[in-house]
Amino acid sequence: MSSQAVEVEILGKLTRVNCPAGQEEALLQAAKRLNDRLRDMTDKTKVTNEVHLLTIAALNFCYDLETRDSSTNEQLELQQQLNERMEKLSTSLDDALSKVQPGKPSPLA
Repeated sequence: MSSQAVEVEILGKLTRVNCPAGQEEALLQAAKRLNDRLRDMTDKTKVTNEVHLLTIAALNFCYDLETRDSSTNEQLELQQQLNERMEKLSTSLDDALSKVQPGKPSPLA
């Protein structure tokens, strides 16, 4: 897969980064998101040290990913439990239906 250099601007500084072909727009959007977050942090905290800002932003992004991953895992576990319950219900229904004799009313009716 080929890549090309793309220029992004973060905190007023241009940086060239290699990017897989076809992913340039996603990279530019990511750079804009990072730059916006850094600007917001600068306004809210009055911290101007770029290394400090970048460290805090990186920690915030990692925290967001961790909480999203945790939420996704919880959703997967709930989905698995639901699937198991549905399977048990389906088995119970199949079992009950197999006991119904054709032409006779169901004991459930």
